[in-house]
Amino acid sequence: MNLKNKKILITGASGGIGNALVKKFSNLDSKIVATGTNEQKLEKLKKNFENIHIEKFRLDEHSKIEEFIDKVDKKLEGFDILVNNAGINLDNLSIRLTEENWKRVLDINLTSTFLMCKFAIKKFLKKRYGKIINITSIVGHTGNLGQANYSASKAGIVAFSKSLAIEYAKKNININCVSPGFIKTDMTDNINEEFKKNLISKIPSGNLGTGEDVSNCVAFLASDMANYINGETIHVNGGMYMA
Repeated sequence: MNLKNKKILITGASGGIGNALVKKFSNLDSKIVATGTNEQKLEKLKKNFENIHIEKFRLDEHSKIEEFIDKVDKKLEGFDILVNNAGINLDNLSIRLTEENWKRVLDINLTSTFLMCKFAIKKFLKKRYGKIINITSIVGHTGNLGQANYSASKAGIVAFSKSLAIEYAKKNININCVSPGFIKTDMTDNINEEFKKNLISKIPSGNLGTGEDVSNCVAFLASDMANYINGETIHVNGGMYMA
């Protein structure tokens, strides 16, 4: 799996899965722009890994996304791969979910991902090459208690990724999704132990996944080994959901 000198933009790089993605592509000698909103965590990434540029950027600033893609393209002297990993959740039961929190989750998780794809594809079309990997979620396929907004945003990513894949396949641009199940991160470390035990009991493998499990799959899709895979969603969930 050769990704040496491939130029990659990773969003949500300061989170648990984001860290694993940066580590994986750094170990594969890729050139990376890592973006997120936590400047302290981004600086730590820069210290820990080679071939990495960091850029603090808020994905909810939709009007600035095209300019941001231009900036990344110039910094890397053209980029090859976009990994849309950033996302938020604002959970509540549907009847208690505010319209504001519905819109905010959709704006960041779905609309921002669409715009990142749109302006990246414009760059990829010029060289007739590019790969996009969008990180969705198991709950985009199964739904989840208290996550109507989050589930809708992740399901939307799958659907629009398929449409993009159809539109640009003949231009040698591949768009795929990776759908993680429950992955061990700082967030899952804080889950109530009884709830976590119940959750794990529903996973055939009997354990939570790791960021590396997700990053291995993303790296495969980013490589030339996956050139004939397009419009697909690969599930990384220990068998919790089998599509």
